[in-house]
Amino acid sequence: MPRSIPPPDWVLTRRQAVGGRVRAARLAAEMTQQQVAERIEMDRATYNRIEQGHASPMLDSLIRIADAIGVDLADLVRA
Repeated sequence: MPRSIPPPDWVLTRRQAVGGRVRAARLAAEMTQQQVAERIEMDRATYNRIEQGHASPMLDSLIRIADAIGVDLADLVRA
């Protein structure tokens, strides 16, 4: 099985920024990680990796997160 090429540092930095915006939006909505994870049918550990910038979520997951938290998707991914 071929190894995947790690993303460049600038991509990792932007991924962490998106995760930070997800976390900030969740906290502003006064929700726990568990509450969001349950609403989007994802395990809390996976959701946590998204907030920490360790996982690269699919677009569908970001759409579901934005909807669960009650924010526009653009607010989560805006640079």
